[in-house]
Amino acid sequence: MTARTRLLDTSVAQAMSALSAAAKRGLGDPALAELVVIRASQLNHCAFCLDMHLRIAREHGVPERQLDLLAAWEEAEGVFDERERATLALTEAVTVLTEGFVPDEVYETAAKHFDDTQLAHLIGLIVAINNWNRVMVSRRIPPGGYTP
Repeated sequence: MTARTRLLDTSVAQAMSALSAAAKRGLGDPALAELVVIRASQLNHCAFCLDMHLRIAREHGVPERQLDLLAAWEEAEGVFDERERATLALTEAVTVLTEGFVPDEVYETAAKHFDDTQLAHLIGLIVAINNWNRVMVSRRIPPGGYTP
């Protein structure tokens, strides 16, 4: 497997970075945002993004227990609160789209925990990390290149 070093045109990378940053700011919860991007990156098998966002999550004080059990969040009762669980369910539904759409129940559960603006930012964040995952995986960018 060979890394394909040219990632994106600078203007595209800047636009994607701006979307990511705006979505995180609008969500207003940096720790929750990192759980979102880590879970999507797990599903998409993006080692670069996992390496980067696990570091950032620790900087934002995400508990190690949550990071350890994130891949099995549905079975990890008592580790994630209802808001986090609703967020992770929405993250998986948007990332995987197994039924071709986000199930109404998943969306409605998330909507109980966020106002319209926050929910829009949450969805924007999920879309943004999925974009980044696809760029990094398609370019086979290995972990370890992130510097804060």
